[in-house]
Amino acid sequence: MEIKMKKILVILTNTAKYGTKNEATGLWLSEATEFVKELIQAGYVLDYVSPRGGYVPIDPRSLKNAYVNEEVFALYGSEDFQNRALANSLKPSDINASDYLAVYYTGGHGVVWDFPDNKALQAISREIYEQGGYVTSVCHGLAGLLNIKTSDGSYLISGKTLTGFTEKEEILSGKKRLVPFGTEKEDRNRGAKFVKKRAFSSFAVQDGHLITGQNPMSGQAVAKCLLKNLKGSLSCL
Repeated sequence: MEIKMKKILVILTNTAKYGTKNEATGLWLSEATEFVKELIQAGYVLDYVSPRGGYVPIDPRSLKNAYVNEEVFALYGSEDFQNRALANSLKPSDINASDYLAVYYTGGHGVVWDFPDNKALQAISREIYEQGGYVTSVCHGLAGLLNIKTSDGSYLISGKTLTGFTEKEEILSGKKRLVPFGTEKEDRNRGAKFVKKRAFSSFAVQDGHLITGQNPMSGQAVAKCLLKNLKGSLSCL
C-alpha cells in the first residue's frame, strides 16, 4: 500500500512593487516563515509555488527588527528556503493538487496584484478543498481566496466566517492609497462573514476546511490551527 506523503503547498507572490508606483513590496517574510517553521517541526513536507514561478521578492519593510526574530531569520537564511521558496518557486503547472493536504496563501501587499485572478491557483485550491483538504491564508493572502469558485459555481468564501487584513490596518499601515482594493470590503462583497480583532494582534478563525489569519502577526496561529485539524481535531477554537 502506497503511503501518501504529507505535503502542504505554500503560495507566494511575484510582485515586487505597488502597481505602477516605484515603491517596493513583495512577500511579508514572517507570514511565510512562521507558518513554515511550525509545519516543518510537525514533520510535514512543504512545496512553494508562485503565479509565475521563480523569483519571489521580499517586502523590505518586513526585514526590519520590529517584524522579525532569530527564528524568522534562521529559516530565511536556510539553503532550502532560499532556493525552493525565494529563488526557484514552482509554477502552478508543476503542481498536482492531489499531493497536498492543504494550501496556504501568504501575504504582503504584492499579492493583491497577482493572486486574485490567477485561475491556475484557483483550480489547485478548489481541488485541494473538494478532496477534503484545507484552504488557508494570512493577512493580504486572503486576496487569493476572493475568486475561487467551487464546482457548483459559487464563491468558496460565500457564507463563510473568515478574517484578513482590515480596512483599519490598511489605513494604519499607510498603504491604503497604493492598493487597488481592500480585502475586507471585497470579501464582504462576495458574501463572506468578515470578523476581526484588535489591529495588529494575532487572530485566526476557522470555518470548516477554511482557516484564515488577520494580519502579519497571525501566521503562527493559522499554522497551529491547521495542525490541530490535521491531527484529527474538528476545530482549533
